[in-house]
Amino acid sequence: MWLRLRKRPLSIPTLYDRALQSLVKLALEPEWEARFEPNSFGFRPGRSAHDAIKAIFNTIKLKPKYVLDADIAKCFDKIDHNVLLSKLNTFPTIRRQICAWLKAGVIDFSEYAVREKSDNTTTSMGVPQGGTISPLLANIALHGMENRIKQVALSLPGSLAANYTAISLIRFADDFVILHKDLAVIQRCQQIISEWLSELGLELKPSKTRISHTLNMYEGKVGFDFLGFTVRQFPVGKYHSGKSSSGKLLGYKTLITPSKAKLKTHTQKIGKLIDGHKSVPQSDLIAHLNPVIRGWTNYYSGVVSKRIFNQADTTLFSQLKAWAEHRHPNKSSRWSCQKYWQTVGSDNWVFKPHNQKIRLLKHRETRIVRHIQVQGSRSPFDGDWVYWSSRMGKHPEASKRMATLLKMQKGKCTHCGLFFNHEDLMEIDHKIPRSKGGKDSYDNLQLLHGHCHDAKTASSDKIAVSVQEIDEDYLNCNPF
Repeated sequence: MWLRLRKRPLSIPTLYDRALQSLVKLALEPEWEARFEPNSFGFRPGRSAHDAIKAIFNTIKLKPKYVLDADIAKCFDKIDHNVLLSKLNTFPTIRRQICAWLKAGVIDFSEYAVREKSDNTTTSMGVPQGGTISPLLANIALHGMENRIKQVALSLPGSLAANYTAISLIRFADDFVILHKDLAVIQRCQQIISEWLSELGLELKPSKTRISHTLNMYEGKVGFDFLGFTVRQFPVGKYHSGKSSSGKLLGYKTLITPSKAKLKTHTQKIGKLIDGHKSVPQSDLIAHLNPVIRGWTNYYSGVVSKRIFNQADTTLFSQLKAWAEHRHPNKSSRWSCQKYWQTVGSDNWVFKPHNQKIRLLKHRETRIVRHIQVQGSRSPFDGDWVYWSSRMGKHPEASKRMATLLKMQKGKCTHCGLFFNHEDLMEIDHKIPRSKGGKDSYDNLQLLHGHCHDAKTASSDKIAVSVQEIDEDYLNCNPF
């Protein structure tokens, strides 16, 4: 039995069912992670929205393409149970249990106050949102979309290999894009996907399904928004143009930035936080704002975001200035700025209290680091714990310290600069030995190959012996 929250149809299973669903997920997930399509990124371990955005960039960076940006209407609510169970094709015991969860029904309390009793109904379609296993079941139901689109390449004229790589479907949960250089192919893919989804009892959402072009104007717009990012190509001169693999100028540049809608939502959220904390101390306001700023900037730190971050900082300054002036209506604007903004180093506008270490983070302080896409069909269950520790900073087969160091060093040995392999002997080394006062903290630790560790130790011992010999010669020498 599920409890349904009506504002958004979320179904919350009981504690017992949540534990049981976690066990079933542990049994099914490794098998399906080995079978899922490489360009499926939503609700999968080791994959994220950033991998989907990077896949789009890699697809269009050498050639402008038409894009079908689509969304599946009420995906979780309308999946056909029979088709899902047929795809699942698992053991009878697990099949019966999943079937029971799908058809368990819900207790709807939206009209409880009126009726003075709950409305208990069974569910004949859809996957209940809110369950531990629901995202996995949704991915299983939608598995096969990419392969179906790739089959379109077999009917296109020309080289099959070239056509196969020219068309791409990139999916994150129920949002997906299809990219190809030919408009007719995109329109045909839209019809094929609509037919394929109808077999699952699903359909595309007309208000969120549109065709555009990444470089040229099509139906009044250039580029598209996906997962909070704006993907677009701009015609530029030879000094800013992207280049092909052979070094030829392309005449355009591919830029992925935070979308304007998400920037507006972020600034409005910060404005509401500031308005809701007009009377609290400055340090408390900073404590509420910093997590919001840090989370938002970290999400967009892998794309071209500096200009957007500067805009966010400009808006934030105006909001804080109004907050400061509201607290002291009888004081001048200059007085308010001197009270709440301090000079730290070369920065004259740091929002922090006097004689306190806490300060407000700025959007522009976040470092831009390009995201590295996950490799093909790799899975955290494939046994390569070095690769996944380097990406995620954790893995069941690695200790917390070793996994953290692998992520910090991006999978490379700091001594030889080569990538680690899961078959290599790896050892944790103290940069400054503990015998010489070195601390047992991450900034004093490094992960080395076994032979690199031996070479470093031997080199350090040799230097120590040389210094000792010089000291003895100096002490033994007699200048008279």
